[in-house]
Amino acid sequence: MIFIKYYREFIGEFFGTFLMVIFGCGSIAVSVLFNAYMGLLQIAMVWGIGVSLAIYITRHLSCAHLNPAVTLAMVTSKRMLISKMPAYLTAQFLGAFSAGLILLFLFNPSIVAFENANGIIRGTAESMQVAKIFGEYYQQAGSNAVHSMYFAMGVEAFGTFLLVLMIFSLTEGCNLGRPDNNLTPVFIGLTVTSIICLLAPLTQAGLNPARDFGPRIVAWFFGWGIAAFPDNIGGFFFVYILAPLIGGQTAGFLFTYVLESILNKPYEQCSCKNDTKCSSLKVRDIQTQYTDKTMY
Repeated sequence: MIFIKYYREFIGEFFGTFLMVIFGCGSIAVSVLFNAYMGLLQIAMVWGIGVSLAIYITRHLSCAHLNPAVTLAMVTSKRMLISKMPAYLTAQFLGAFSAGLILLFLFNPSIVAFENANGIIRGTAESMQVAKIFGEYYQQAGSNAVHSMYFAMGVEAFGTFLLVLMIFSLTEGCNLGRPDNNLTPVFIGLTVTSIICLLAPLTQAGLNPARDFGPRIVAWFFGWGIAAFPDNIGGFFFVYILAPLIGGQTAGFLFTYVLESILNKPYEQCSCKNDTKCSSLKVRDIQTQYTDKTMY
């Protein structure tokens, strides 16, 4: 019943998350299978472009959260009704899962050829180098070190913290320094690109529980088995689901209870080149009414 009531939001979140994952995970697939990219920056740019396009297409349907960490932060900061959350979360996971299925359909012949050429048996530990097309693996993400689960949790929480903080800062009307509404999706995409460039060598930079879990389930169903969930301590859950939720929550509280109150305070003068004083202004009086509270 709730999905019928919020069918517009459901469609927006499903389609937006699908587009984001199909472009982003697709870039990983062509990199792993065909060496199509020269380095991390190119993959990160494709992720950022995918995020921007998904936001542009769906932001007037659901405000384009496309990420459970964003949705939870919006609910707890009272920017969205909690009654909408089940529709949002279900749509996000189903969208990511559907994108994983399409990627498997498109690339499975190439995956089989890659496995045969490299002597990889699907489902073994070695097959993680292919399974990372679908889900993230902090155990093998860095070539020079193996990081602990707790370190990986901190990395994912920090990355999602940066992402959600930037989303709030770029979309809330109290921030007069934010870009034009029409350019906001581009800046959010650039934020994703920048965070991936910073953190992907450590954990592959998931930052999104739906993006990780949906495609990972596809890998689990279609032959990778335990290689899709490689450790026995629930690392995938703690690192790629719980940690992003914690990071997003932290950013939401910081913005709502610290930064927003500061941004909403009136100020007496602005710094001008000729040091002239401006008349007293109040942020609330000059900010443009902003209806789309979130756009990712």
